[in-house]
Amino acid sequence: MYLSIRTLGLSSIALLIAVAARADEGMWTFDNLPLKRMQEKYSFAPDKAWLDHVRLSALRMSGGSASFVSADGLVLTNHHMGHGAIQQVSDKTHDYVKNGFVAKTRAQEIKVPGLTMFTLMEMENVTASVDQALKPEMTEQQAAAARKEALEQFVKEQTERTKLVCEPVSLYQGGQLWIYRYKKHEDIRLVMAPEYDVAAFGKDWDNFTWPRHDLDFALFRIYENGKPYKTAHHLTWAKKGAEYGDMTFTVGHPGRTSRLKTLAQMESERDVFNPVQLQVLDRARKALHAYAALGKDNPLQVSAQIMGTENAFKVTTGDLAGLKDKDAMARVAAAEKELRGQVAADPKLSALAGESWTRIEQALQTTMSMAKEMASIGQINRLMGTIKRAGQDTLPAPAQASGLAAIRGVREELGAEHTLVKSLFQGRGEAEVMAALKNGLPEDFQKQTKELTQRNQAAQAIISEHQVRIAKARFAAYGTSTYPDATGTLRLSYGAIETYPLVGTLAQPFTTFAGLYDRAAAWGPKAEGASWALPDRWLKRRDKLNLFTPYNYITTNDITGGNSGSPIVNREGEVIGLAFDGNIESLPGRYYFDGRANRTLSVDTRAIMEALTKIYEAPHLVRELTGK
Repeated sequence: MYLSIRTLGLSSIALLIAVAARADEGMWTFDNLPLKRMQEKYSFAPDKAWLDHVRLSALRMSGGSASFVSADGLVLTNHHMGHGAIQQVSDKTHDYVKNGFVAKTRAQEIKVPGLTMFTLMEMENVTASVDQALKPEMTEQQAAAARKEALEQFVKEQTERTKLVCEPVSLYQGGQLWIYRYKKHEDIRLVMAPEYDVAAFGKDWDNFTWPRHDLDFALFRIYENGKPYKTAHHLTWAKKGAEYGDMTFTVGHPGRTSRLKTLAQMESERDVFNPVQLQVLDRARKALHAYAALGKDNPLQVSAQIMGTENAFKVTTGDLAGLKDKDAMARVAAAEKELRGQVAADPKLSALAGESWTRIEQALQTTMSMAKEMASIGQINRLMGTIKRAGQDTLPAPAQASGLAAIRGVREELGAEHTLVKSLFQGRGEAEVMAALKNGLPEDFQKQTKELTQRNQAAQAIISEHQVRIAKARFAAYGTSTYPDATGTLRLSYGAIETYPLVGTLAQPFTTFAGLYDRAAAWGPKAEGASWALPDRWLKRRDKLNLFTPYNYITTNDITGGNSGSPIVNREGEVIGLAFDGNIESLPGRYYFDGRANRTLSVDTRAIMEALTKIYEAPHLVRELTGK
């Protein structure tokens, strides 16, 4: 498991807070960066031109991040971020997941239907304008609805005016409301992908561990009007590789953190919501593995789903472990106590948020009492979405297997006598229920679902409203000296290549190709389902490589899920690496940051260049990336 605060011997809350203050903590929005703090620690802070350049070079994709790395729309991201696309364009004749892919010419680049990416062009804070829609006499539900309606109106107006994709963004638990305006890219083609066995070397055994030896990258290209997209901004390949101690920046789209939630919210996730989610994920991963074992073509069909589900299971397990760390949660409790004290001492703040913590606790009692039912409804709704997308076609076998597992899970979780289960099954078996869902959900099940959902939404509205009030009280007390929780929107984090204590010694900051081959030889090609087996061309071309080329490295940058595919850039704004994971110690980072052990794992750009040159023999891509 993760390296606990107790294991490190730091039980004093005061010392813990002091250490955290020195750490490179924060997933910062581009409008509110700790420039003074950066300057004081690293003698460098980026200026507006630097920030605009990296922002316009960054890309958001479903579930993660990417970046432009050439003037002709070449995009760099993780292999695991592109895995679904690589799987999608593969077939029985061309298994690009297993064998990799290199387009030797642009005519060979493969279009990926449905794949989209987004560039953040503009941002606007609309908090004050939205707040004008609120009236003092409004209830919590009415206030939440008024905010939502006002924000939707802004989105509609700005979409029509700018012709960009405009999205509402809630920061600081709703304390700030923004409109982010994106350019959408819809013609995206696969350019290069290494073999899955080297991109995910060590498979799930090595996931979230260090040292790592993964070539977790892939290249795509954005087209516009049938031609490579001419981007005004792209990251240039670093002329000089990173060294131990160098300052690093991560530019990406962290998905979700919960560091600003109340103690009661965190405890509800520890005691109720995360355990329920783990049950759902455990059933899903077992169903996918069972399907993969049924036939030789099956693993390819579900490789992306297995990877994502196993990753989510491990992340949720780490979340839960973090919430059970008594010393870390004592830090959360101490911070909340301090804020509540400041609110209580100020009549205006007390009127605004004095009762907010209690109101959230009361609403949580409702949501916790419905946790299993809402999880079950969520599973069935996702299954119905899959069935709807299939239309009149037969449901694909992997989806059929997952669907049956979801139906079985609802009965196991709630019990055969639960009214939801009875209304869904109606005395039928799982396969019969699955077949009947083609014609829609039973009427009684829909009625119960609607009632439960409305109750849950009412409680959530109370929680949301009082999160906003607490956020405004926090602004009054501390200003914007802190960063908002991750929301899947563009953020910048900073740090350095730095070691940490690991199993009685210190973690090595870099790995090399030599370590890759050593680990492959030490395990052999058959161990644990060939988890450390290397592809044939990597074995045949080993002698071509400089085995001491830096391969993966660790930094103190603060990241979370969604940062996968984020470029790591240096002070010059050049790309020096590609974030692909965090270490096991960073998994509780959804709730708090521990700078002594939280590390970002990245692929070194020197390793990418070495592989493109020596293993994949792709000089055209080398020339494009280096600008030569």
